[in-house]
Amino acid sequence: ALKGEMSRGELMEELGIKDREHFRQAFLQPALENGLIEMTQPDKPKSVLQRYRLTGAGKALRAKTKT
Repeated sequence: ALKGEMSRGELMEELGIKDREHFRQAFLQPALENGLIEMTQPDKPKSVLQRYRLTGAGKALRAKTKT
């Protein structure tokens, strides 16, 4: 669902998820921990300007699952 750089709210909307805590625990944290996505501002994880983008591993997984 990640297209370019997206905010948490944009990602939640794209996935159709309304519960912020569920999104964080079930999707955001696992993707960050597994190196599939990264923060654009890792030194400020709670910034309102925080965005997320795919890493090389995330792009490879996306390409692999699209075939």
